[in-house]
Amino acid sequence: MAAQADITPTDYITHHLTNLRVTVGEGGFWTLNLDSIIMGWAVGLVGLGLIWMVARGATAGVPGRLQSFIEMFFEFVDGTVRDVFPGSRAFLGPLALTIFTWVFMMNLMDLIPIDWVALGSEVVNHHILGNPSHSAYWKAVPSTDLNTTFAMSFSVLFLIIFFSFKAKGAGGFVHELFTAPFGANPLLWIPNFGLNVIELLAKPVSLGMRLFGNMYAGELIFMLLGLLGMLAGLTVGGLLAGGAGILFTWAWAVFHILIILLQAFIFMVLSVVYIAMAQEHH
Repeated sequence: MAAQADITPTDYITHHLTNLRVTVGEGGFWTLNLDSIIMGWAVGLVGLGLIWMVARGATAGVPGRLQSFIEMFFEFVDGTVRDVFPGSRAFLGPLALTIFTWVFMMNLMDLIPIDWVALGSEVVNHHILGNPSHSAYWKAVPSTDLNTTFAMSFSVLFLIIFFSFKAKGAGGFVHELFTAPFGANPLLWIPNFGLNVIELLAKPVSLGMRLFGNMYAGELIFMLLGLLGMLAGLTVGGLLAGGAGILFTWAWAVFHILIILLQAFIFMVLSVVYIAMAQEHH
């Protein structure tokens, strides 16, 4: 898309920030970001499927490089969960592994050049689907979609409530909701309840917004660097702009790998911490 001369910087950024949306129901009652759903499921199946295939074919002898890497990765995640929650890891261990792998795979799509994504979506839309009059929108990074990050974070909220009920019972959960942290005095029930509700809702909001904000900002920087490619040409300024675009994009991509790993790790650790805290009695 950057190669088209009639594309303005505003058009370029808007195009790459627009999801492929479909509406469901009369009057567009429900709107689905189809690209986020498809990419989220696809990369999740690829990442978790790869781990499953390696685990199924694991040998007791000298492991191969891929098996060694998967074993190191599994031990790292299991050790992290053990440090946070010393109890049974029968559920939290696989959950943490799933979260880290899925978030990492979604974030990893940010390293695919956005112009390649735009070109591929246009080829499919125009030549395969036969829709030359419609713009081909496709965001390849599900974690830059607030709907995706909030869907995952609110799933963690449901697990927090579930494990809190499981550890304390319905009566214990409600009792703690109205008596912690200030005490059981009836005059303090409303402040206790208000603070506990805010605390519960702040957890998924912080999880979803942190992941979305970091990945969205990273994607936006890639777009701004891609704009330098629009200035490339057979002039001194054009050659400098093109060279700077390539150099800065490569440097940001290398640095962004750390952000991708860090955001997946933070989402995993905070999810485990929140679920572990939900099982503690106050």
